[in-house]
Amino acid sequence: MTSALTVGLAGVGRIGTSHAETLTHLPGVDTVIVADADAERARAAAGKLGVQAVSDIDALLAAPLDGLVIATATDSHPELIIRAVDAGIPVFCEKPVAADIQGTLSVIDHIQNSTVPVQIGFQRRFDAGYRAARDAIVSGSLGWLHTLRATTLDPTPPPAEYIPRSGGLFRDCGVHDFDIIRWVTGREVVEIYATGANRGEQFFADAGDVDTAAVLLRLDDGALATVSLGRYNGAGYDVRLEALGSRGNAIVGLDDRSPLTSVEPDYAPSPYPAYPGFMERFRRAYTDELAAFLSVLSGELANPCTPADALEAFYIAEACELSRHKNRPVALTEVRR
Repeated sequence: MTSALTVGLAGVGRIGTSHAETLTHLPGVDTVIVADADAERARAAAGKLGVQAVSDIDALLAAPLDGLVIATATDSHPELIIRAVDAGIPVFCEKPVAADIQGTLSVIDHIQNSTVPVQIGFQRRFDAGYRAARDAIVSGSLGWLHTLRATTLDPTPPPAEYIPRSGGLFRDCGVHDFDIIRWVTGREVVEIYATGANRGEQFFADAGDVDTAAVLLRLDDGALATVSLGRYNGAGYDVRLEALGSRGNAIVGLDDRSPLTSVEPDYAPSPYPAYPGFMERFRRAYTDELAAFLSVLSGELANPCTPADALEAFYIAEACELSRHKNRPVALTEVRR
């Protein structure tokens, strides 16, 4: 890998600050430069992490960057991706590419003839458990898959002000499950049925969103997948995937910190606390994801998650919203453009 890399980072919120800290510890990175819409927040983060800060995003893009990490608000992603690619700067962008399908397609159309890589942040692809499940499926050791069961349950909801701009539970949260189901199986989703409920705070309903959802997916080989999503899992952060085959199964996320309470009388509960959130659960995956980006920008690794991959997961999320509103199954072809 090329040494003495200079990597820019746009957006120093929670995930951006974590990415900046990770970059400072990755081999090959010499300089990290951060910027944010709030210049003071950028300076404070830079001081805490021992990295450089510049006055704004324009100054960041004008710096001699070897790569750019985008962790800003979703509505800024398309412009930043396009500006960086046009400047010849490889990009790592947190999902989504854009706030909607049309915006995603516009970005893909703009960059399709460019050789500058754009990697999208779906960190579960770098988690050891999901990778092991994928290997088990690819090897055939599970036999043929008949069922997948995915779960993403947050212990507490996001702030009320986040929900109206989040894109909704399917696009904001479920999209990770939709991506990873495609990735571990190598199959495509062809039909979706989704439903949702509001059992918690009123601000979800006020934003046209739900706080709990159940999704049934039919894959192109006939296998079925279910996805459970929720914002109020008081037991803790619960993210799992069960791949069930004709000869065996592979379970991701089942460990001593899984927030599962057995009521069997002879089963001893785990002494370890549940994961409080996604940053703790996927800390290693986030590190490996950025390490992969450095290999991508240096030309040593093929892009492991392209904007086209993100678009496919977004199509599934879009179909979920349509299904929920229409109260019927939706073929993916109905939302594909």
